[in-house]
Amino acid sequence: MKNLKIAIQKSGRLNEKSVQLLKNCGLDFENYKSSLITTVNNFSLEILFLRDDDIPGYVAQGIADLGIVGENVIDESRVTVEYLQRLGFGKCTLKIGVPKDSAIKKVDDLQGKAIATSYPVILQEFLDEHKIQATIREISGSVEIAPGLGLSDAICDIVSTGGTLKSNGLKPFADVRKSEAILIGSKGIEENPILCELLQRIQSVLRAKETKYVVLNVEKTNLPQITELLHGVKSPTVVPLAEEGWVAVHTVITEDDFWDKINTLKAAGAQGIVVMPIEKIIL
Repeated sequence: MKNLKIAIQKSGRLNEKSVQLLKNCGLDFENYKSSLITTVNNFSLEILFLRDDDIPGYVAQGIADLGIVGENVIDESRVTVEYLQRLGFGKCTLKIGVPKDSAIKKVDDLQGKAIATSYPVILQEFLDEHKIQATIREISGSVEIAPGLGLSDAICDIVSTGGTLKSNGLKPFADVRKSEAILIGSKGIEENPILCELLQRIQSVLRAKETKYVVLNVEKTNLPQITELLHGVKSPTVVPLAEEGWVAVHTVITEDDFWDKINTLKAAGAQGIVVMPIEKIIL
């Protein structure tokens, strides 16, 4: 069976995490940033390094079988691809920003205004949804400087922390679209056995990232309360300790859930709680 081709960002905010995800899946390859393609040594996969704007089109046309790209880029491209897996990184929001002293206070105030953006398709959908007629000025890069140059009254751009807006005298005004990295595929790719294996690896890595391995000691008399709180993948593992009347409980739990439950666990008699990272979880 021929190798699948997966397209990832050649450089930019998704490149490093895309490469790390694939390596965490046990794939052995060199990250040749000076090359457009590299072959995975231990899996039937080739990796294409492309501009993120080109990835949806390559996948839609079948030049690449798979791609990792931001949801905002897919929406803006208007091509048809299969959404295979949300990847949990590259999270950001497409926001409208206005100057700090702007008279624009609510969405209706955008009526008749000029908005600079690199995402005219998504912005137009937002304006249509709110029945706003505004002038869209498409700019490639450095959108934040447009109001200061008198080119627009507002901007619409990707915001992660808001630092770039603030440094350019702008403030976030309205959320347009949330985004994160997505694994996409060409039409009909879902049944490919190589993809099924790759998806299993990716999903096992994603589960492990959100989950911790927990070991704690508790008296047998308090065990029912503890096992009620910690369900594990199926159920906790209980191991007798050398000290009579005590057991060790082994389980997995999402990290957020653990911190919510920590005081309840201690109140139920849990002692010597050890929390460890997990590399992979395969169901």
